[in-house]
Amino acid sequence: MKIYEDRVAPNPRRVRIFLAEKGVTDVEFVPVGIADDGILTPEFLARNPLAQVPVLELDDGTHLCDSVAICRYFESLHPRPALFGEAGLDMARVEMWNRRMEFEVLWPIANVFRHIHPFFKGKHPQVPEFGEVSRAHSLKRLDWLDAELADGRSFIAGDRYTIADITALCGIDFGRISGIRVGERPHLARWHAAVSARPSAQA
Repeated sequence: MKIYEDRVAPNPRRVRIFLAEKGVTDVEFVPVGIADDGILTPEFLARNPLAQVPVLELDDGTHLCDSVAICRYFESLHPRPALFGEAGLDMARVEMWNRRMEFEVLWPIANVFRHIHPFFKGKHPQVPEFGEVSRAHSLKRLDWLDAELADGRSFIAGDRYTIADITALCGIDFGRISGIRVGERPHLARWHAAVSARPSAQA
């Protein structure tokens, strides 16, 4: 199996951290650049016509082209630790928190970068006003997450590390490019320091 990725993007990092937590080491990572339009080559577009990374290429030549789908596949191959939660209510809670981290943290932060940063100038339609709206939304959601973590729980979805923590970490760390930081949010800072100290965070 191969994973096509750009290491500077947050979604490939989600997969790398997930695999590191699982102890999966038998996957080849193939670099594909976003900045140099490597994702727009005919070879890559044959793998994912949407020109997005990561892409998992299976041994039969088929592809999975979404970070969470890739993680779910590896969860089925390596059920422990259960990063999507245990069957039943626990799994539903993890799903809820992971989707919250996607929609309320990762994507607003990504939209700041996409609509304001010069990296995407001429490559993607930019609406700077929307980028600034996304910045304000991101900061409010970091306040919200800080308040959620004020109950002292160790991780986003409860007492165990899950994919929700991976999504939140990748989103928040990606925000540094746009000047979005944890700042004076003590509960969020506590959580961020703890998950950043895990070996998988360096994957």
